[in-house]
Amino acid sequence: MAALAYTLGKREINHYFSVRSAKALALGAVLLLAACHAAFRRYRGDDTCEYLLSSGRFLGEKVWQPHSCMMHKYKNSEAKNCLLDKHIAFIGDSRIRQLFYSFVKLINPQVKEEGNKHGNILFEDKSTSVKVDFLWYPEVNGSMKQRIKSWNEGSIAKPHVIVAGAATWSIKIHNGSNEALMQYKINITSIAPLLEKLAESSDVYWVLQDPVYEDMLSDSRKMITNEKIDAYNEAAISILNSNSRNSKAKVKVFSVSKLIAEETIMKSSDGLHLPESSREISAMILMNIYCNKILKPIDGSCCQPQPPLTLIQKLAFCFFALSIIGYLILSFIYRNSHRKNKPCTDMESGEEKKPVTNTSPVSTLETLLHSFFKLGLIMAYFYLCDRANLFMKENKFYTHSSFFIPIIYILVLGVFYTENTKETKMLNREQTDEWKGWMQLVILIYHISGASTFLPVYMHVRVLVAAYLFQTGYGHFSYFWIKGDFGLYRVCQVLFRLNFLVVVLCIVMDRPYQFYYFVPLVTVWFMIIYATLAVWPQIVQKKANGNCFWHFGLLLKLISLLACIYFLANSQGVFEKIFSLWPLSTCFELNGNVYEWWFRWKLDRYVVFHGMMFAFIYLALQKRQVLLEGKGEPLFSNKISNVLLFISVVCFLTYSIWASSCKNKTECNELHPSVSVVQILAFILIRNIPGYARSVYSSFFAWFGRISLELFICQYHIWLAADTKGILVLIPGNPMLNIIVSTFIFVCVAHEISQITNDLARMVVPKDNATLLRRLLCIAGFFSGLLFLAAIQDQSRH
Repeated sequence: MAALAYTLGKREINHYFSVRSAKALALGAVLLLAACHAAFRRYRGDDTCEYLLSSGRFLGEKVWQPHSCMMHKYKNSEAKNCLLDKHIAFIGDSRIRQLFYSFVKLINPQVKEEGNKHGNILFEDKSTSVKVDFLWYPEVNGSMKQRIKSWNEGSIAKPHVIVAGAATWSIKIHNGSNEALMQYKINITSIAPLLEKLAESSDVYWVLQDPVYEDMLSDSRKMITNEKIDAYNEAAISILNSNSRNSKAKVKVFSVSKLIAEETIMKSSDGLHLPESSREISAMILMNIYCNKILKPIDGSCCQPQPPLTLIQKLAFCFFALSIIGYLILSFIYRNSHRKNKPCTDMESGEEKKPVTNTSPVSTLETLLHSFFKLGLIMAYFYLCDRANLFMKENKFYTHSSFFIPIIYILVLGVFYTENTKETKMLNREQTDEWKGWMQLVILIYHISGASTFLPVYMHVRVLVAAYLFQTGYGHFSYFWIKGDFGLYRVCQVLFRLNFLVVVLCIVMDRPYQFYYFVPLVTVWFMIIYATLAVWPQIVQKKANGNCFWHFGLLLKLISLLACIYFLANSQGVFEKIFSLWPLSTCFELNGNVYEWWFRWKLDRYVVFHGMMFAFIYLALQKRQVLLEGKGEPLFSNKISNVLLFISVVCFLTYSIWASSCKNKTECNELHPSVSVVQILAFILIRNIPGYARSVYSSFFAWFGRISLELFICQYHIWLAADTKGILVLIPGNPMLNIIVSTFIFVCVAHEISQITNDLARMVVPKDNATLLRRLLCIAGFFSGLLFLAAIQDQSRH
């Protein structure tokens, strides 16, 4: 009864919610969300600096998340590079002095908070000529006005950035009297025009007063209440910029520190001054406001303008626009002609007469344009998500629950969709699809939760990436060994399916090929496997069955491959010279060098070889009928199966214990290439030795496995954001709903791209060799033109 209810439940779900209806719903959601965000941007403006200055929330104890944008964490070298030859002035009371020190520590962490607390403090970094001054003016009075006036008159060098603020001294000295508040309003009214004039050529920020923790205040500060502070802040907000008509000559109100203080003032040592962690956040916000537009960090979307379109991007958008228009015109013409050629009834016989027409060429062209039509719309969505400023972005923040709860959830779903396999061979197609599927889902959760900061999870996910490459070695070796098909058609089909989406994204998103590191990795390894097996003498299963000598020949090839891998792994200079040669350098360079490619290749350098060896041993055992692969049968005899299963479980758990006890990522990465195969082989045996485990698979995981490559690539821009550094926010203010909606759209897009790739592969890569060679010449011409345009772009940028 339970099994019947389970089956009926699945049928009910599949009946009412098909992939086609899901994609239609996703399209509607995208259009609605885009319209809402566009209207919001038009109404509120698209200046993310305003959000950075005024709003945000804590994700954790020390992680501040501005509203709608991402904040970059600046290193000392980046801060010095940004502030080269700049002069920054902090003017105000002891709270401004604290902010000054936090800002200076971003440039030089060795600076200590010492010296005259009630006097001016000067800092200079001689290597970059950066000057940061603190000027002691604890009250808004004539002295402060005179200093600001001197900057306007040019008698003293005008700073590039001015950060000012004061009020608590006025409250304290005058015992919180109303007269002091009135005088504060008069004084700030007199200096407001001077600040606004400074704002025409400098960045001027007025820091609102942070709240105090009244219970901790000393007796001499008891008159400083939050009620008084609010009154002073209201006065400053109402007076500053009240007469300014020039939007560029505005004093920026730094109110975000007030929000930060509301959450952290309880940790204050005296109830007045903020803890150091809070001041560091405010200093980092100031750095983001000034430096993001200069350095343009990819994970610092706040205060960054939308990047201009490159020449290649403009040409790509023109191509997709023409494809969309062409498809719509052709579709309209085709449908009209179809109506005219509609079968008519013969009045005498009563039978339909069908016109003699040949529609196959039109149908093929329409299919081609239809594919580019859909791809053009999808690429527009990619661009809007991760290059335009339409949708919001947020920083990642890792918690154990954000990683492990979704893992448990997908595990339950995977078990719910368990079905019988069509065949019970080890690592059959359904099982490998399932394996790819659950691994891909775990990797997606790992990326969006920011779990790379937790070393045990990082090490286990490294095994999952290695397992993908293991399958690459296993799958391609098995195909070439069994089929013996080394033809050009097979190679082009594989290369097209692996690289089509990435090439399009490189063009549309203006990213280098190596940025999508996994595709270059599997592409290079496929070519290595092909070269190893295709080079003379070609040894395949059919030939080896006639003479065992050929098995030794194949082993000799594999040993030679292992020797080459070992040599390159220990010769970084040789490796980098090879891949720095043109045109390889255009594919494998990232940020001007091939180090990233070297690191990625070296990290899993042996696992593809392990996959090839496993395939060779497995197929040899299978040929000699050593394995029992019948339905419900254990893979070996009961005794051997139990022993191997026990050893596999022990090895699997031993590796997990070792990975969980890792303390240093660099040291563990050094061991990973040699030991990751232990857990991979252990998993394969645990999954396949018991007959009942080999006879079932999860159709849920297998479905995701069939689009695993598209999921891995698409996540860069339409699920994550800022090239995987952050999270895409379609629905602000509700993280859970946002994840559900963005995930739904992301999966639908990945599935559609998979179908488009398959459709185009059939049309672009024909089986006829002569036609295929002509197509390859056209593709070579296309890439030559692309390289030429890229060279022009690089010259214009520099």
